[in-house]
Formats: sequence, structure tokens, C-alpha cells
Amino acid sequence: MFEYFAHLNACLSVCCPVEQLPTITAQSPSSLIAFPFDESFPVTCEAKGNPEPEFRWTKNGQEFDPFLDPRLLKEENSGTFVIPNNGNLTEYQGTYRCYASNNLGTAISREIEFIVPHVPKFPKETLEPVMVEEGEPFTLRCDPPKGIPPLQIYWMTINLQHIEQDERVSMGLNGDLYFSHAVEKDSRRDYCCFAAFPRIRTIVQKTAMSDTVILMNCCSPAANAILERRPSLLTPSGGKSQTQLVKGDDLKLECIAEGIPTPQVEWVKMGHQLPVKAKLENHGKLLIVPTVEQEDSGKYMCKAKNVLGETFHYFTVTVEEPPEWVFEPESQLNMIGSEVLIKCSARGTPQPTITWRVNGIPLQGEVYNPLTFCSSFIWLSDSAVYQCEASNRHGTLLSNANIMIMNLPPMILTKEGEDYSAVEGKVVMMHCKVFSSPPSTITWSKDDSSESVEGPRFTVHDNGSLEIYSIEKDDMGQYTCSAKNTEGTSTIDAMLYVKAVAPEDQQILMGTTAQLSCMAEYDKSFSNDFELLWEKDGVEIALNYTENSKYLVEDGILQIINVSHRDQGVYTCVARTPVDQDMASVLLMVLDVPDAPENLVLSEHKSKTVKLKWIPGDDHNSSIIEFIIMYEESQWEPGNWKELLRVPGNQNSAILKLHGHVDYRFRVSGVNDVGTGPPSEPTERYKTPPAAPDRNPENIKIEGHLPHEMDINWEPLLPIEHNGPGLEYKVSYRRQDVEGDWKEHMVKRHSFVVKNTPTFVPYEIKIQAKNHQGWGPEPKIVTGYSGEDFPSAAPDDVAVEVMNSTVVKVSWMRVHKDKLHGHLGGYRVIPQKQTFKSHGDKHTLTFPGDHNHATIPGLTPFSEYSLIVMTFNGRGNGPGSHPVNFKTPEGVPEKNPVFRVTDIQKHTVSLVWAAPLEPNGILTGYLLEYQLMNDTEDMGPLQTVDISNPDITEWILRDLEPKSKYKFYLRSCTTVGCGPVISEECTTTLETREHAHFYIRISTQGWFIGLMCAIALLTLIVLIACFVNRNKGGKYSVKEKEDLHPDVESQGMNDDTFCEYSDNDEKPLKGSQHSLSREIKAGDSGDSLVDYGEEDAQFNEDGSFIGEYAGRKEKRVSAEIKATIQTPA
Repeated sequence: MFEYFAHLNACLSVCCPVEQLPTITAQSPSSLIAFPFDESFPVTCEAKGNPEPEFRWTKNGQEFDPFLDPRLLKEENSGTFVIPNNGNLTEYQGTYRCYASNNLGTAISREIEFIVPHVPKFPKETLEPVMVEEGEPFTLRCDPPKGIPPLQIYWMTINLQHIEQDERVSMGLNGDLYFSHAVEKDSRRDYCCFAAFPRIRTIVQKTAMSDTVILMNCCSPAANAILERRPSLLTPSGGKSQTQLVKGDDLKLECIAEGIPTPQVEWVKMGHQLPVKAKLENHGKLLIVPTVEQEDSGKYMCKAKNVLGETFHYFTVTVEEPPEWVFEPESQLNMIGSEVLIKCSARGTPQPTITWRVNGIPLQGEVYNPLTFCSSFIWLSDSAVYQCEASNRHGTLLSNANIMIMNLPPMILTKEGEDYSAVEGKVVMMHCKVFSSPPSTITWSKDDSSESVEGPRFTVHDNGSLEIYSIEKDDMGQYTCSAKNTEGTSTIDAMLYVKAVAPEDQQILMGTTAQLSCMAEYDKSFSNDFELLWEKDGVEIALNYTENSKYLVEDGILQIINVSHRDQGVYTCVARTPVDQDMASVLLMVLDVPDAPENLVLSEHKSKTVKLKWIPGDDHNSSIIEFIIMYEESQWEPGNWKELLRVPGNQNSAILKLHGHVDYRFRVSGVNDVGTGPPSEPTERYKTPPAAPDRNPENIKIEGHLPHEMDINWEPLLPIEHNGPGLEYKVSYRRQDVEGDWKEHMVKRHSFVVKNTPTFVPYEIKIQAKNHQGWGPEPKIVTGYSGEDFPSAAPDDVAVEVMNSTVVKVSWMRVHKDKLHGHLGGYRVIPQKQTFKSHGDKHTLTFPGDHNHATIPGLTPFSEYSLIVMTFNGRGNGPGSHPVNFKTPEGVPEKNPVFRVTDIQKHTVSLVWAAPLEPNGILTGYLLEYQLMNDTEDMGPLQTVDISNPDITEWILRDLEPKSKYKFYLRSCTTVGCGPVISEECTTTLETREHAHFYIRISTQGWFIGLMCAIALLTLIVLIACFVNRNKGGKYSVKEKEDLHPDVESQGMNDDTFCEYSDNDEKPLKGSQHSLSREIKAGDSGDSLVDYGEEDAQFNEDGSFIGEYAGRKEKRVSAEIKATIQTPA
């Protein structure tokens, strides 16, 4: 019945002259505070009804007419009046109630208390200094004035420096400052209590220098020792107490104890675990259980203890509740002569009291059931507004129930002639919404039949709607809804269209191409007369086949180009012959991003929040998943929109948390599976008032670039987070390893350097933001270290264990942390290879972390090394350890750098190679292997030649197959084994090449040798003559010429580098076994001349220096003659 009555209020007031009882539509909250910075204070009361309601007010239970006070602002046909802030508001303070009346009844508003807050002040008083002996407890009382909550209390010095609080010193919930025991540093003359009332933007201070603590020591020697004392509680007093609070509030229990040593406080819930959401603050002295529920009631205990004993206090916590509706009275429409029953029930703790009113007048003289109101026989004159009020000490609920008594014929609210479409096998719902008194009987019929539709597929719901399941083709037709009661009958018609079973509905993205296929079977004798047509929403689609045509049909497939929203609808394929036709339909749904939301409205404006409402845009067949709320502010980044919040797609409002002192605009975008839609139009601007910072800087980094400095850096607050002008940061620091006061500095930048610090000691740091409105929240303490210095000690007991020819294991004793002077970075191991001429190359291996051993790979076998170990920190390396010498064992040689085939004959091949650059030991010889390769690349058996003389670098292989391909392999060997292989390939010749033998025979004849010597001598004479001729006109010694024009290579022969080639007369020079003909007989001595064909210096056979003026050609001839003498044909 209530639903019908709601439709009456919403609809019939427009279409029919039906009388209605008054209904309150808007009213002020139960508490209206006159903040001094507001310009005016509207006291709201709006109502609707037919006839239009008239308004009246009461103040403190007495009649109050706003129209009689010219200072109040009023509007016609409205109960709202506005109290201007003209500085004289006290006379308007009181409790107001609004009454809205017409000839049918009276609705009333809740009671509205208008509160005019006074400016809180501390009383002017002269406070005597507090005198206390060292070690004794004492309390400094604040006694803050009363004011609009919340109340925030701070203890500070006259210079606005916070009084440091810790386990010994702490502030209680009542604002008093408690000292567990007095110490010398407590003696000061500027303890000040500040009380802040944020809602009225007021901070008041107790009398400056209000409390002075003078510590007194007795003169006896024993007085210098503070006696230990068992704990006792400074607050609360006694052994137990009662605490009552309202459900949803925060439970706060505190125990502050005195004693020496300072007692520790523990909390227990008797018989239960502490609530999971419980948290401890104020160094464990304050227990907070946020948003309490009934299950948080019970008995809690705090225990304060130290080494001498313990003390207890028990709290009995009772959670009470304000009234909450169980059955809220509902408006009713009843016919004349019926019975009216109004239910009203509420719960709460304590149990609420129920009172009834009729048209605002309390019921008196009769005893009524407090939970129901009942009247057995009612008349038209009994229409009224009934009020049920439920109240306890925590609040009041008021509900108006409109009871209308009338008889009305049926009025069908659904529009006449509605068309409904459905597909075979689906479900359809046809509506028939009726309002009447008494209620009507609703029936449905089809096609002018007098019989009602019935059967298992048809259901008439209580709201009059007809639902048809599993629709059949025969269900198509005209349906009539009839509503009948004692006062009359009313009907409407509706048309149902049933479409044949079609392919499943199709979804297509906006802007793409849709393809709809239609396949039809027909008598082929009608091939010339068969036609296939397409319709959209019952209208034939015109096909023009032009270049810009939107529709294309080919082989029964309809293509819709660049689909838009207008293309959504039901597409029907009609297959037609002269004797018959058939059709099939499909619903094409176009998917797109949501349209922009509309009608953005800001309401519930508060200092840090505002409520944003909007109407979602069309979702275009893809449900909205979420809404993105963005903001733009005009001061820091105007025109730059940033994301503020995301809310689920089923919400159309959100509470936005804002920063202070920011001029905001907002807009909203919808998101569905297709993507993010366009943003809405922005709201009007809303500027929040300034406020203290909401948070402190984060990501605090403590670094020390120099030994006696500490650099403190942090991530500054974003401009929008300043919450007002005048942002500064208070940097507080103190050493962690010694007791001391906090040192504080105010800075505007986001970095600070502490000078003259000890090297690498721990500090506690905290950074708090502040602006002109006040301080940010209490900051968190972070720990860091002052600047590092280089380590001052080296690792001891360095030892080396040789693992193999290339790897050693190094161990050492760690450097003591006192010698690190910083954070340990790790250790560095530096092995240096020793050579004859100097120290070799060194490389550094770094091992981060705390290690005392490491493995060193990649060393050269058969080498001497010197190794040191050092530690490092963030500043750099410490000193190196004493060097440790070790030698790596022999390994296998490296690959030979040169391996070539030099002379290829029919049955022989000459091979030449160079010794390995790194023999990694003492060479014992070479392993030469070769094998025959046939045309298919198959390999023959491997032949091996073991060359045991390491001085041999040439070899002639004999008895080879003519015109055959061979592959040769060479490895160098030590006692450990042979190294990696190097290979060459060649093919022997078909005939022996005679020119080679001729060259050898000629080159060994005596006359040829004499000819070569003559040519060399002649060349030398010519060079000397040229030299003498060039230097005519002035003579100077060769020594002088060398001084004027030093030869780099000649100088190089005079230094120590030459010695390594002549340290052993029997050791052959590098390259000494190469001859002009590249042949050396196996077993030759190593006394042959080095071929220096590209050098400007010359040596005798014994290695002595000839001079830089010998000719290049002479040297080549000498080398050739020497070689031919040693290599017999």
C-alpha cells in the first residue's frame, strides 16, 4: 500500500486534483552550529502537499514567528528562514521545530538546536611554581576551557617548542602533563598549555610561564642517590572505573604510572584477547579501540610494573547505542471503514522510549501500545499525519506517517498503447501500474476476448504486470489490462509483437564494419523471381551501391560500413517468392565508450570533504565498470586534470577528500569494457579553507658525504599538500647512542646539513611540516648515520690456498666495526702478477658484504703473484693488508699463435710454427698430428709425431700421398699436458717443384756467397760517401748527433728491456730459428742470427750491437748467407 501511496504523491498531484497530506522534504540537521566565520545560518524547513502547506515554528517549546523579526531573511511559500551573522547571535540560540500544515493534517520536523559557541578562554590566574624533589612524581594541570569539539591540546615552551614526551613524561587525555619522576632537566620556567579548537579555528594559551618546576636536592650525601620506587598510578585514580561510550566512537583507556625505574604498561581484556583492531599509543599508556561495537564491551585491565612491583586498574566498558529503527512507520492509503495499524519499533541502549503524536500534538488521555497505533473504524476525517518519536540519552528518531482515508476508482498509471517486442522462446513483461482505494483486481485478456489469459506460461504479478514465458508466435496480438474495485473499472491496451527465432544478438564496436548473413532455401523454379530484402526496425533498407554507400549486400551478406549509434536496431532478412515469404531478425547492438556524465552537483561542503553527485551517461550496451573522478586546481597547475578517485560503476556519488587552501574543479568519466568515455563538463569551483598539513615528508634519506657532516634530504610535500601558505619543515635530530635533547631547526627547503658531527654515529631524525595554520601530525622517527670516513685498518691474517693453476682461495680476518668508520661495503682483493722487469698488471676483485674469504679465478699459470686485501665503505677504500706472495703451478700452454704450411711437394710438406705466447710452464715439446682427407670430407687415420725438443719450430713430413688433401694439428705441451689445438690444411702436388731445389743449390755455391759479400761492401762504401758529402762544412761526433737527434729505438736498446733477451747465452732469441728459405734443420744450435728485417739496428752473431748506420740491404744479405750455411741442401 505504501508503494501506491508514493505513486500518488509523485504522479497524481500533477494529473489529478487529489488532496495530499503535508510531507517534510528538507530540514536542517539536529545540531546547527553558528561558526563565527560563516556569513549566515539557514534554518531549513520545506514541505509539499495539496493544498500547499503553511509553516509555523516553535522555539524552546514556545511559538516563534520568523516574519515578526525584520532581521531574519524569509521566502514566500517556504518555512526556511536565515539568521544573518550580524554579531548578535546569542538571542537566537535555542531548540527549534517546524510545523507544515494544510486542511488534512500537520507534519513536523525534527528538533533543530541552534548553537552559538562562545570563544573559549583560559581564566586569568597567577600560578605558584611547582616545587618537587628530584625523583618524585608531579603533574602540571592544563584544565582546558570548554568549546566545540574536537579539542586538541599541546604542551610547548614560550618559544613554541614542543615539550618532549617519552615513557617518563606524557600528556593524558584530560590535557594534564604527567611526570613519572622528576629529573634535573625538567626544571624550567616556560611550560605552556595550548588548547586548539579546529572547528572554530581558535587556539588559546594558558597563562604564559604558567608552571615552573624547581628541583630540590637535600643536603645529605644520601640525597644524591635517587631511591627506586614501586609503581603507582597517577591516572586514573582508584582500582576500578566505569566507561560508557556510544557505538561507533573510539574507546580510549589510559594508565599513566609513576615509579623508578619508569614503569611499563601492559593491557589485557579479561577473559578475551584484545580486539584485533586495538592499538597502543603514548608509549603503551593509551589503549585505543577504534569504532567500537557491542562485542568490545567488557572488562579491561592495565598493569604498570617495574623491577620493584606492579599495580593494576580495571575498566568496565559499556557500549551503548542511539535509537535505530526496527519498524519505521509507513504512510498508508486506506479506504473508509477499514482498520488502520501503524507499527513503530526502535532498538538502542538504553532501550528507547516511544511517544506518539497526531498532527504534531502528543496523544493524551488514552493508553496506547507504545509499539503500535490502531483504530478499528476510520472515516474520511481521520486522515492525518502520525508522528512516532523514539529517544534515549544518545539521540532521537522522528518519523512522519501520512495516513490517507479515501475511496478512489482505479487509476492506471501506465501509458495507453504501449508496444512490446519479443523473440520466440524468450520472456516478455507488459506493465499495468494501478492506483486505487480499495485495491483493485487486475486481469489481462487478449484480442477482445472476455476470458483472462491463463496457463503455466502466464503470470500476473502483484504490481499488475503480465509476464509471459517461452513466447510463441501465436502470442502476438493486442492485450488489455483491466483494473476493477468497488468504485469503478479502468482499462488500457498494449500490443505485443513476436519475432521469429533469429541468430543470436550481435555486438559490434563503434566505427567498425558489421556483417549480417542471411541464407534462404526456396524452390529453384522461382529463381528468377526470388528476392532477398533487408529491413531495419521494420523499414526496408535502400541500397544504392554508390562509393559512399553505408550498406553493401553480396551473396546474402549485409555489410554496414563505419557503424554508428544510429545503426543499432533490429535487422530483418526477408526472403520472398511470388507464392511465399519468410523472414529472420537479429538485434545489432553498437558498443561504445560511455557518454559523459551529466548534472554534476557538489553538496555537503566541508573543510576537507565535499560530496559529488552525477547522472551517468549512456553506457552504449557495455555496463559501466567504474567512474574516474578528476580534479583541476587553479593555483599550482591550472588546466592540468589529475585523477582523484575511482568508484564502482553502480555508484553515482562520492565523498571527495580534499586538501586545504585549494580552488578545485571536478569532472567525471565513465569506464566500460570498450574504454574510457569523454569527461563531463567541470563543476563550479570550490575553494577549501586553509588548514594545517595533513602529513609530514616521506622518504627521508640520511647521508654523509664528509666525515663530520650529516646530510638530511626528504621528499617535499607537493604544492597541493601544503594546505595553506607559509609551509616550513622542522628538522629535529639527536644522537641515538647517548641521552640528549632534540635539536631543532626550521627550514623552507627540503634538505638540511648538520655540521660538526662525530664520524659515523647513529642519529634519530624526525621532520614535521608546518604552515600558518599549524603543525602537521606527530612525525615518525627515522634512524641514520653521520658522515663516513675511510676505514683505518686492514684485514689481518691474510692467507692464500692454491686450488689449481688459475684459481686460489684467499682468507682473512674481518676488520673490526670500530675501524670501519662507516657502513661496511665489502672487501677488495688485488692480485698483482710479478715479472722480471717490473710489477705486472693488477686487477681488483670486489666482494660486497661481510666476507672473510673469497675465490680468485682467472690467474696465469706458472706465475708469481703478490696479493693484498682491503675493506671499503661508502667513503672509499681502507689501507691494504701486508702483501702475500704465492706462485701458481704449471698449466697447459696457450694455443700457438702461428702455424703455417710453407713448402708443399709431391710427397713432403714443410710446417712452421711459433712458440705459444704464454707457455704457462716449461715447454717440453709439441704434439703434431695429421690425417688424410678424401673428397667426401671423410677423415683417414690420425698419424702422430711427438716432438720432444721445444726449440724446434719447423718440421718436414715425408712419405705423403701425391695430390692428396691433408689436415694438420699442432699442440704445445708441458709436464701437465698439451694445450688447445691449432690446425691447417693443404693438398700435396702432383710433381716435385724443381725451382725450389735450384734455389737451394745456387744459394749454397761459394761464388754466390762472394758475390753477395761484394755487393754488401759496395753498398756500405756508397752510404759512407753520401754521409761524408752531406756533412761537409762542419764536423761533429756521432755522440753529438745522438744527443741532437736521439733515436727512440736506439734508446730503447740501452734500457733494461734489452736484458731479458740476453740473460742466457744459450737461450735463443725470439725468431732466431727463421731463415730466408723458412727451412731449418732439426737439431740445429740456437746461435743463428735474428731476422730483424724491419728494424734499424743490427746484431753480430754473438748478439753484440753493430750500430745504427749499417744498411738495411746488408742485414738481409747477411741473414740469408747465414741461413744457407746452416741448412744443407
